Amino acid sequence: MKFFGDSISGNCLKVKWTADHLGLPYEWAETSVLTGETRTPDFLAMNPAGQVPLAVLDDGRPLAQSNAIILHLARGSTLIPTDPYFQARMFEWMFWEQYSHEPYVAVARFQVRYRGRDPDTLEPALIERAEAALDRLESALSGSTWLVGDAFSLADMTLLPYTRFAPEAGLDLSRRKSLLAWIRRSEGVLGLAPLGVP
Repeated sequence: MKFFGDSISGNCLKVKWTADHLGLPYEWAETSVLTGETRTPDFLAMNPAGQVPLAVLDDGRPLAQSNAIILHLARGSTLIPTDPYFQARMFEWMFWEQYSHEPYVAVARFQVRYRGRDPDTLEPALIERAEAALDRLESALSGSTWLVGDAFSLADMTLLPYTRFAPEAGLDLSRRKSLLAWIRRSEGVLGLAPLGVP
């Protein structure tokens, strides 16, 4: 199995972390979004959307979209709850992440960390929605160890990368104690070195 991914991307990291956590063998092909490597004819032949991550499965079939990839990788594992309700709640968080979290937290981070923008110059609505997404996570994790049920699942895997990188967008995590504790627990499950929180 081969993954095309950019290590600066939270969407790509969730694929890498899922495979690593499950002990799945793979080849990683670093594919920069900043230098146009996802827009070459060879890459577009595999994924016409021109996006990473992209998985090429053992049988040669391509699979795009980070959450689709990790769902495929994690089938039959403890990362997907067996209880139908908890499984549906996992999907709820995964869909919410792509619609109401990533478009704001990740975009703000990209503008600040990789485009050199001052956080104060970003569109106020972008920051408001990013803050609202982080507040929702803080509320959900207040009194709860994990987002779904009593174990780390793909709900946590999906939301960890860009939440963990939120300070790179100038977003303050220090006042969100439940969220910070969840990040540390998740890092422990995945064997990640803790990131400092400014």
